[in-house]
Amino acid sequence: MRNNGFVRNGFVLAFSILAIAAAASAQEKRVEINPFFGYSFSDGVTVDPFILGGNVYDAVNVADGMTFGVHFGVFVTENAEVGFQWARQDSVLQAQNGRTEDLADMNVDNYHAIFTYNWFDEDAMARPFIFGGLGATDFSPADIAGVAVDGETQFSGTWGGGVKVYPSPSVGFTAMARWTPNYIKSDPAGVWCSPYWFYGCYVVGDAQYANQFELSGGVSFRF
Repeated sequence: MRNNGFVRNGFVLAFSILAIAAAASAQEKRVEINPFFGYSFSDGVTVDPFILGGNVYDAVNVADGMTFGVHFGVFVTENAEVGFQWARQDSVLQAQNGRTEDLADMNVDNYHAIFTYNWFDEDAMARPFIFGGLGATDFSPADIAGVAVDGETQFSGTWGGGVKVYPSPSVGFTAMARWTPNYIKSDPAGVWCSPYWFYGCYVVGDAQYANQFELSGGVSFRF
């Protein structure tokens, strides 16, 4: 089931972080806004076999698609930046088993609180950066054959890096690569037993992730 409360709480947390950071650096007004667009390469997970249109499928996939979004950030030091990032991938939910069938159009929305480290001085023309963040990914498929389908919201992290180029102090350009692994489920993968009797045996799970690999670019506004 879609967890809208989780997403709302994520927004509140992220903007609270931004408010605190903005208050700490209000005199310097080091705020950055980066709208971006690009393309995401995605994958899916295996599922219990199901029948659709007389065919049996055992996997669902997230199709590759265009991505767009925006990053808000506040510099708390010359190099360290905290912020919030939203991104949407236009995708298609697919069923697979040797063949692929499109089931429904689907939006994949990422909501993450982000920490970014930027190299070099703030007035440098080019600044390489890396970032990492935690938040949630929401999968929202359209109706399938007229039947409403519940979306799914999962905890996720996002990691990446790139470079910012500033031909002027206030306006620049960004290019980045980003990886967002979305934990979906774990399947039993066997039993592990400790060599020491008092630790016993445990069922081992095989975690499955729906991954997004994004390449994007955009404009950077600083004020």
